[in-house]
Amino acid sequence: MKIQILGTGCPKCKALTEAAENAAKDMGATYEIEKVTDIEKIMSFGVMMTPALVVDGEVKCVGKIPAADELKKLLIREAK
Repeated sequence: MKIQILGTGCPKCKALTEAAENAAKDMGATYEIEKVTDIEKIMSFGVMMTPALVVDGEVKCVGKIPAADELKKLLIREAK
């Protein structure tokens, strides 16, 4: 599974990266994390607010850091 964190590197973006990585590890998923900081690339996803979570090319969450349980639900659909 490819997890992309869209954001400029602010504290919220870093927190989302860490939370997503922890959720994926807890699930035992095989994953790679990519941080997307280029504004044009972020906008190409249709995202106007960061941080955003993208899983396998699909935007799952924008403008917030989901709770751990919610993150796992967003990732588990992709992990199967």
